[in-house]
Amino acid sequence: MLPDHGELAAALRHAGVEVQVRPLAVLRRSLMSPRGASRVAAAWATDAGGLGRMARKRGVALVHTNTSVTLGGAAAARIAGVPHAWHVREIYAGFERWFPAYRRLLLTADVLPCVSRATCGQFDADPAAVTVYDGLAIAPARADRAASRAALGLPADAFVFAVLGRISGWKGQDVAVRALAQMDDDAVLLIAGQPWRGEERHLRELWALADVHGVTDRVVHAGFVEDVAQVYGAADVIAVPSKQPDPLPNAALEAAAAGCCVVASAHGGLPEILRDGETGVLVAPNDPAALAAAIAGADRERLGAAAAADVTQRFAPGRMLQEIQALYDTVLS
Repeated sequence: MLPDHGELAAALRHAGVEVQVRPLAVLRRSLMSPRGASRVAAAWATDAGGLGRMARKRGVALVHTNTSVTLGGAAAARIAGVPHAWHVREIYAGFERWFPAYRRLLLTADVLPCVSRATCGQFDADPAAVTVYDGLAIAPARADRAASRAALGLPADAFVFAVLGRISGWKGQDVAVRALAQMDDDAVLLIAGQPWRGEERHLRELWALADVHGVTDRVVHAGFVEDVAQVYGAADVIAVPSKQPDPLPNAALEAAAAGCCVVASAHGGLPEILRDGETGVLVAPNDPAALAAAIAGADRERLGAAAAADVTQRFAPGRMLQEIQALYDTVLS
């Protein structure tokens, strides 16, 4: 069940998976307010009835939902009378007022696979919560350096560090801009990604910040980059400067697997991807000076090679599939 038609739906159907599409309530941080909560509740009620009837009609054996997509799966599983696996892909830092109630709702599931130990830790050692690391969905690689820089409009000989991901108030692109201002004049920041529709203010604020620090001419915004291998190939360092704990960011996971040197914030699931000084560099969150120093001083070749060997093994897709199948076997028995 997907919320819309797109590349994922096409890929699943090509693999022989039956796909149903219907609008689903998508839970985002921007909805975590009294007004947003009422909108989510209304959409949840619609999801629950429709998904529950479908699950019961089609003889579904188990419902597996993701916290980042819909709340309706819990009610759908109850309506259909089947086990529910609720995959927790969020760390709810900053939402302490309402999280206890949401945690109680999550714990109604039969099992809570969590994408990192940091994510799992939100459930106070409840036996339903278990850590199941995501597997790499792709085999990341680095494209040719010169061709990638030409395609992205980057100087051929500059020192380039890149930040990939949704442009938001907590992913840390602003920290990267401030770090750039403390680096040598030949350093360039590549930002790959776009804000959510309706949240374009985050991009405007970034450009205003770059102007204040006098680094506008050293920031390149590539927008959404379809071929991330170009970003990996063009960058000397990949930065993941999340200001709030990130559960298990693909930006770090895939860049490390591609053999990039990754410098990241030392919280959330990032220390579970990178070993500081061995397969990457971890720095204090929201500290531009520490980020700038780590980026400039990293042993890039050694760290990138070590990361590729380590991450591709620990986050292999086969391992994840075995662990998920084991969870299914447990709740279905």
